[in-house]
Amino acid sequence: MNVLILLIFIYGITLGSFFNVVGIRVPLKQSIITPGSTCPSCGHQLKAYELLPVMSYMLQRGKCRGCQSRISPIYPTIELITGLLFATAPLLIGWSGELVVTLTLISMFMIIIVSDINYMLIPDKILIWFAGIFLLERIFIPLNPWWDSLLGAVTGFGLLLIIALVSNGGMGMGDVKLYALLGFVLGFKLVLLSFFLSTLFGAVIGGIALLLKIVTRKQPIPFGPFIAAGTLTAYYWGSDIISWYFQFLNQGF
Repeated sequence: MNVLILLIFIYGITLGSFFNVVGIRVPLKQSIITPGSTCPSCGHQLKAYELLPVMSYMLQRGKCRGCQSRISPIYPTIELITGLLFATAPLLIGWSGELVVTLTLISMFMIIIVSDINYMLIPDKILIWFAGIFLLERIFIPLNPWWDSLLGAVTGFGLLLIIALVSNGGMGMGDVKLYALLGFVLGFKLVLLSFFLSTLFGAVIGGIALLLKIVTRKQPIPFGPFIAAGTLTAYYWGSDIISWYFQFLNQGF
């Protein structure tokens, strides 16, 4: 079991390296295959030993071998988080068909996080691509009842669309489309919980960043990472959170 988890971790950090490329290039409408990875500062073509997930960054002390410019820590962070999320997924979900959905969900989020952090954008191409994958997965691994996916998609889209219209641009259409897809994957109850938790995480962390003067009051903050955190929390522990909440209400009244 430990060996298998280790292999999944290695698989995850390797895919995390690829997700970095996808998240950076797709918004710019560039090929994710060619050219090979280069230093964004000097254009140095990276060798195979410079592309080892996480390890290359550590061995090079976060600097390009060509020009010695600093390499963004986002790259190894995404690789490491992807590996950790992949490795913990079977421990939380179990070795079932739903694990395939879980790994797909994690993959989508990592790409979205990279894109959102770099460009404040969630590309339609990424959402369309994963929509096709999730559609196939939910045909063979449906929610119970199956129509919960449809209700969740309508709820996720409708709720975020209303907020986007009311906020007059405070919520991007990329988030609206993303929540329609998340509703299809999670279902009605969990997509509502996902939005609540994402907003809560965003408010708390954004407030802390504001107090520490990491960001200014008018500075936009990418919402993608908070959506990922809120959704995965709801996905893994949503049923327990909802049960606890209703028990709390019953005790209160």
